Amino acid sequence: MATRIPPVHALSAFEAAARHGSFALAAEELCITPSALSHRIRLLEEFVGERLFVRDGRNVGLSEFGRRYLDVVRQALRTLTDFPMPRRAASVQPRLKVTAPPTFARYMLVPHLSSFTEQHPDIAIEIYLSVPLYDLALAESDLEVRFGPGRYPNLQSELLFSEPTFVVASPQYLAQIGGISEPADLKKATLIRSALEPWQPWFEAASLDWPEPTTGIRVDDLGLLQEMVRHGHGIGLARAHFARELIEAGELVRLFDVETGPPPHAYYAVYEKPVLERPEVAVFLQWMKDTFGRL
Repeated sequence: MATRIPPVHALSAFEAAARHGSFALAAEELCITPSALSHRIRLLEEFVGERLFVRDGRNVGLSEFGRRYLDVVRQALRTLTDFPMPRRAASVQPRLKVTAPPTFARYMLVPHLSSFTEQHPDIAIEIYLSVPLYDLALAESDLEVRFGPGRYPNLQSELLFSEPTFVVASPQYLAQIGGISEPADLKKATLIRSALEPWQPWFEAASLDWPEPTTGIRVDDLGLLQEMVRHGHGIGLARAHFARELIEAGELVRLFDVETGPPPHAYYAVYEKPVLERPEVAVFLQWMKDTFGRL
């Protein structure tokens, strides 16, 4: 039977929090956010099946089990730290963890990222994917790009860019349903739904007194929505920066000249204020604002 081993990053978080008697100071030492450190402590408590800390308001102290476990953890970490590593680099490269929705990462972040890495080759970027509207905790990221309303309790958010939406369809699907000449003709089409791209703002812009669709295919990723439209499953809403290549290639067709006003959702950089004290985080945030703010 395989032996389960506690996550080392959780052990380090536990040791630092116990040594400082403060989650905030431990998080600062480990260059992570306080919420990420709390997440690691909870992970270790779930692993051992015991409370490691006793929390009394803002004060944090070790539980009886935590005091006994701390000696074991320190000995294990000391053994790992003291083991000679002759090939280990003397300097540690600054690392920046960024979480972003898949569509933003694919169509926006990756195509523009070289302009940042060329200016800052010393900073290692780690990119993780999130699901919009679901992953509402920063977890262990330094910065997160969110597609949403831009208001998040206890977090800082800065607008990156916002685009109006318009209607797109595949040529094959248009031929299949006999074509569409005006917005009211959408009543004979299947409308692809998404919580990320509600139809109601576009209906209002098109002077259609229609309710939000409640039946038919629903997806919660903008890239997947675009693929559903491209493969002829129905008609959907799109944004210029995501649909441009498919429209130019003739795989999607923009319908009508109608587009929404300021959409309910936009892309925001979200973070906890203390992370800006790290130069690599501050410079990457500024690069994102400069790069995507002028699109």
